Amino acid sequence: MGKNYVDIENDHGATLRYRKHANGRGLVAHGAKVHPKAHIEAGAYIEPGARVGAGAIVARGAWIDEDAVIGEGAYIDAHAHIGPGAAVGDHAHVGVRTDIGPGARIVRGARIGDDETVAAGLTVATDQKGLWLAA
Repeated sequence: MGKNYVDIENDHGATLRYRKHANGRGLVAHGAKVHPKAHIEAGAYIEPGARVGAGAIVARGAWIDEDAVIGEGAYIDAHAHIGPGAAVGDHAHVGVRTDIGPGARIVRGARIGDDETVAAGLTVATDQKGLWLAA
């Protein structure tokens, strides 16, 4: 094992291999695709199958779960959790300690505030102030 990798055991006893992202100090699992121009801060985790676009920022302590998609220029704030298969659109903002449920969709440019929960499978659009719009 090289210096650039760390093995971490998950809740099911399987060992996953992570590497430090070139643009930041966060950990990216084997099988995840993170654009070189994205910034993954220390303490952030990107799980297998997840994709992070160019210019996206994943702040410290954030967790991007399996098969989630983070669009270009999106900002995932500290300690936020993006659930399995969820998608955050280009230039969207997800607040501190916010939980995006499995399969949820945050549309392009939406702003989700701090400490919010988006239910599984829900699609959310907001105005520029972060007020949720009716679907």
